[in-house]
Amino acid sequence: MSNKRELSRAEMIRRRRAERAAKELQETKTRAVKPMVKVTSRTPTIPIAAMQKQAIKKQKETRRFNVALGLPQIHLHKPNFSIPAMPRIHADWRTASIILTVLLGIAIYLVLTLPYFYVPAATVLGSNRLGREEINGVLGVTGQSIFTIQPEEVRERLLLNYPELLSAEVQVYLPNQVHVTVVERQPVVLWQQEGEGYTWIDANGVAFRPRGIVEGLAFVNALDTPPVLTSSANADPLSPPPYLSTDLVEAIRILAPLVPAGTTLTYSAADGLGWEDPRGWQVVFGTGAKDMPLKMRVYQSLVESLNARRITPVFISVMYPDGPFYRLAEIEESTEDLSVSDGQ
Repeated sequence: MSNKRELSRAEMIRRRRAERAAKELQETKTRAVKPMVKVTSRTPTIPIAAMQKQAIKKQKETRRFNVALGLPQIHLHKPNFSIPAMPRIHADWRTASIILTVLLGIAIYLVLTLPYFYVPAATVLGSNRLGREEINGVLGVTGQSIFTIQPEEVRERLLLNYPELLSAEVQVYLPNQVHVTVVERQPVVLWQQEGEGYTWIDANGVAFRPRGIVEGLAFVNALDTPPVLTSSANADPLSPPPYLSTDLVEAIRILAPLVPAGTTLTYSAADGLGWEDPRGWQVVFGTGAKDMPLKMRVYQSLVESLNARRITPVFISVMYPDGPFYRLAEIEESTEDLSVSDGQ
């Protein structure tokens, strides 16, 4: 049996602390007597900030994390991986402009060459007497790129080629649609110029080529050419100048239903409108439409008066309702007062 007494736990701890203190004291003495390295000007010096950065970098690279799992000699290290850096693109305005120009050039080329943007034919609305194929032939948009069509130019071309159109509107829609809406002039007078053919005339006095047949037109057989009208300052430059004045057109529309059967309404530069009455005389009414109803009443009263007296004239003029006159076959002109009131 050993006489050596076993140390208690407290004594073992005190002994371990004493040994640790003695060891630290010995290490301190060793460092204190260690000679210092001589520093000269040839020895390269490292700035303190750089040394700190290197130390931090080294610490980051060699740093490890110990996790106590209850098992000895097992350590978990920080995984060493890094995300690849994105490449840096250095672009200036010149490079961006070149790229943008190239892209725009490609876009313009595709827009002008792709068949998807080519107009097959214009859609014409409102046309009754004019054929759609004929209008498309004048428009010039068939087979054209939708981006090269100018609606105002197409409208002007259409109105200048077809005076029978009162108005026109051109609308362009992507990808390849052109809609043309037209309003045709409505004829009211069939004007036959002696020796030159005939034409249609609308309420504004504009003459245009007849197309088809229109019922109820006032027929006029013109012995002379009507006077040339001066164009107004507010006139539409795309509209043709009027061939007849609106006053004359209105006078024709008033007189046309009153022309006796078997005769036609005539026009002359000297006497205006009139006709050859089947009873044997010629009557003239002038060109003013304002007092045309009054002229008709004066004419009817004068005819009744002449019939009552059994007088057959060869010429009656009511161009001026307050001074009508008639002419007999044997006498050049009657001098009696023929003023007739509205009630006669």
